[in-house]
Amino acid sequence: MTVKAIRKISAVLMLLVFSFSLAACSESTGSVREKTSESGSRTEESVVIAVDSEPETLDPTQGWGHGNAPVVQSTLVNYTADLTFENDLATDYTLSEDGLTWTFHIRDDAYFTDGEKVTASDIVFTLKTARAAQGSVDLTYMEDAAAVDDNTVVITLSEPTSIFLNTLASVGIVPEHAYGKSYGRSPVGSGPYKFVEWRPQEQIVLEANEDYYGRIPSIKKVTIVFMSEDAALAAVRAGEVDVAYSSAVLGKTQVEGYHVEALASADNRGFTLPVLPDTGKTTESGAPVGNNVTCNPEIRQAVAFAIDRQQVAETVLNGFGRPAYSENDGMPWNNPESAIETDVEYAEKLLADAGWKDSDGDGIVERDGLKAEFSCIYPADDPVRQAIAMAAAEQVREIGIRIDVEGTSWDDISKRMFSEAVMMGWGSSSPNETYYLYRSEGALLDDFYNPEGYQSDVTDGYLNAAMEALTVEEANENWKKVQWDGTTGTSMKGECPWIWIVNLDHVTFVRDGLSIGDQPIHGHGHGLPLIRNLEEWEWSQ
Repeated sequence: MTVKAIRKISAVLMLLVFSFSLAACSESTGSVREKTSESGSRTEESVVIAVDSEPETLDPTQGWGHGNAPVVQSTLVNYTADLTFENDLATDYTLSEDGLTWTFHIRDDAYFTDGEKVTASDIVFTLKTARAAQGSVDLTYMEDAAAVDDNTVVITLSEPTSIFLNTLASVGIVPEHAYGKSYGRSPVGSGPYKFVEWRPQEQIVLEANEDYYGRIPSIKKVTIVFMSEDAALAAVRAGEVDVAYSSAVLGKTQVEGYHVEALASADNRGFTLPVLPDTGKTTESGAPVGNNVTCNPEIRQAVAFAIDRQQVAETVLNGFGRPAYSENDGMPWNNPESAIETDVEYAEKLLADAGWKDSDGDGIVERDGLKAEFSCIYPADDPVRQAIAMAAAEQVREIGIRIDVEGTSWDDISKRMFSEAVMMGWGSSSPNETYYLYRSEGALLDDFYNPEGYQSDVTDGYLNAAMEALTVEEANENWKKVQWDGTTGTSMKGECPWIWIVNLDHVTFVRDGLSIGDQPIHGHGHGLPLIRNLEEWEWSQ
């Protein structure tokens, strides 16, 4: 792809984003000023944070904190910045030799903010409630949980499950005595912060928990305001927020008194490619399945090798991004051998060796009368996905493959994703995402994980071995083999059901003098992953 062409795409993206900004800046500034003025002027003990995504609930059993940290509630174990584990409520834990029984001993100095002590019964209640909810917290493999005494919990699994600690690191413990239907809107917890107020579609206010058993936060008051990207930039320019998420397009905007932090993430963008041919079959919901072009592995691999990911990151993402080669780049379970180099000649050779050639001179290769062209759909309200898809399509055109980029609704995508390419976004702080993306039994379900229909006995073997591993190290070795075992795998040098393109930096404006701590690699979603280490934030003296 020419630099001129990709700059044109980048310019289109910038125009789209700035058009949204100009439309909302005039009315957003006043509303932000009104909200923040009620909290008082900025002090050395308070912060105002602007994010775009308002949570649906603050109830961990319903998904609050999933993949991040619940902040208001404590967890049995915590993620560290390097995504290893440390004790939180737990003082120690053991695992039986068969991998089925976990025993946790918990600290005796943890209290909920209503003054009641945290006990083993609260942990049992939380886990059973989360299992019954069958939401984003997957505890289907938990057979039972029991309190031996106030400080000992025994959890029995139906099968060894290596991601159990990952799950526990995001499930905040709720109080059995104070739990009810309204808990998600007015939670009581034992975490570093306590809930104060929630104004839907406006803000959530938290205060430091002065009775917290761990490090007492130096930031005493936190106001999280919900606003669009354009409104957040307006608030930064007006000096009304201390931290605000932004985008790659706006990341080089200079605002006096602020600096931009480009936070590394595994928040990736890439597209699925249906691996099954079109034989007239449909899903249970009646959606068509299969694509006669993308079902050919040489087509998928040629597309993968033809894309210059670094160029897309530098131009479309304004330098605020990195090439993506898997769903988990940078994570401890990532296989670095999944990375590939851009190689247009190799891509062309793959096509030629498989009999694809441009017979009629229209620039598109064909075989047996079938042209190498297909559609890539994306959510129409996402200009970043649009620009990435357009850039990839322009680059791939040079090897004779045509990709028609089309914006549409998520409802439409849910019906077409089994037969067409889709510009998706994933990224998680848990390897269970790899499990759901590639397991054969998850193919062609209506949950966006495996719409391409990928199935492999070899991959299933590694996935199951990773899940059943008794140590993190053993699990990680098998997660890596899922991607590439030296012969095959889900990576782009293997079966290639996905074309991974870029990982987005989470561009964030931060007021000078404020430290937001040692941020771990963020997962998918820009905003709430930022506060997982909120108790570490502090103003310089």
